[in-house]
Amino acid sequence: MTEDHLQRKLGLFPATNIVVANMIGAGIFTTSGLLMAGLNNPLLMLGLWVVGGVIALCGALSYGELGAAMPGAGGEYHFLSRLYHPLFGFLSGWVSFVVGFSAPIAASAMGFSEYFCRAIPAIPNGFESAGIMDQAATRTFLSVSVILIFTLIHYRGIKTGTVIQNILTLLKVALIVFLLLAGFLSGKGDLNNFNEGSGISSDFAGWKTIGLSLMWIMFAYSGWNASTYLGAEIKNPSKILPRSLIVGTGIVMLIYLGLNVLYIYGIHPEEMKGVISVGGLVMGNLFGKSADTLFSLLIAFALFSSLSAFIIIGPRVYYSMAKDGLFFKSVARIHPKFQAPSNSIVLQGIIATILALSGTFVQVLTYMGFALGIFPILTVIGVFKLRKNNPNALRIAGFPFAQVIYITPGILILFLAFLERPIESSIASLTVIAGIPAYYIFKRTNGDKTD
Repeated sequence: MTEDHLQRKLGLFPATNIVVANMIGAGIFTTSGLLMAGLNNPLLMLGLWVVGGVIALCGALSYGELGAAMPGAGGEYHFLSRLYHPLFGFLSGWVSFVVGFSAPIAASAMGFSEYFCRAIPAIPNGFESAGIMDQAATRTFLSVSVILIFTLIHYRGIKTGTVIQNILTLLKVALIVFLLLAGFLSGKGDLNNFNEGSGISSDFAGWKTIGLSLMWIMFAYSGWNASTYLGAEIKNPSKILPRSLIVGTGIVMLIYLGLNVLYIYGIHPEEMKGVISVGGLVMGNLFGKSADTLFSLLIAFALFSSLSAFIIIGPRVYYSMAKDGLFFKSVARIHPKFQAPSNSIVLQGIIATILALSGTFVQVLTYMGFALGIFPILTVIGVFKLRKNNPNALRIAGFPFAQVIYITPGILILFLAFLERPIESSIASLTVIAGIPAYYIFKRTNGDKTD
């Protein structure tokens, strides 16, 4: 068993917090401006956020059933290894290692630097004027610094990490609630913004744009499966794990819809297009420059919560892989004092730092969005196999409609996104393929522990 040395300490509140924190991050605070640039229609954008939320909720229902039947560390790696073959589990873990957690950590850190530099432009401007580094290098430096700081925090163990995580999540949710209340009660927005925009063409090019947009939205919703990665550390997982997924995903869906309605209410669609730090822009439009500065700073620090959640979750996947002999043996090491997979945490920090040093935000977003869309589809299909082979397992409502609603759009999104952004999607596909020889190398080197 891969969870022998991890202790069950997490109840419903921290498990749900990890789901919420993992979902609410760089995606919701950075993608709406990029979406508007392609979609040109506020109502269409809102509709796609609803579609994305329904898909995520269907995924949460499916993973809740799997997690209750097979509680353990590792999420998809754990499920796919047992449902199909260790190779499938390894490939999902491989993608998690290269893309699934390290890339969102990098994206959250990059989102932080965008908002922080928007709030305090004197810092990047000052460094540039002094000839120390240009503005892009300053943003990169800030991103890397944040990754290293939180890697050190979580190196010290799950207990310390989850206390900080709970505080960050509560502060982030409180900030969002205040942002929504202040924005809507200001009365300074314009309801006519909802009727602006020309929309997109109804031909195949338009559908490709919708597919790419939904892939970015699903990145913003990624994390609906977060607590399954900590299944070996959750108390009474057959009850708490499914509840944490469903409650957490439902809360986030409502928050996302509220924030996007506020963005449209407070920003003219043309003004929103292409803006990454859209949260600061809307508060600046509604309350002036000082509000832009204040909320950009608050959102920058709110992104710490999602970044922190990814740093908690990812190493548990690599730990499980190493325990099964399918990754570097040293990655399975549990720190004798902090009782955390310390080597996994350090390795993930290194990969996230490398990603933060390379590529633009949009390139990283598209690359990880495509790679992350593959294995959840295969995992949700596994619910059919679970019900057939384990008739006594916990049954969660929605079968088989929830699974069909998740699987069908998921396949279409990947197909359309590939056609719209073939380079990033091809690199993501090659990342998956590269895992096949890696599986056999680790299996041969460490011996077959998977049967």
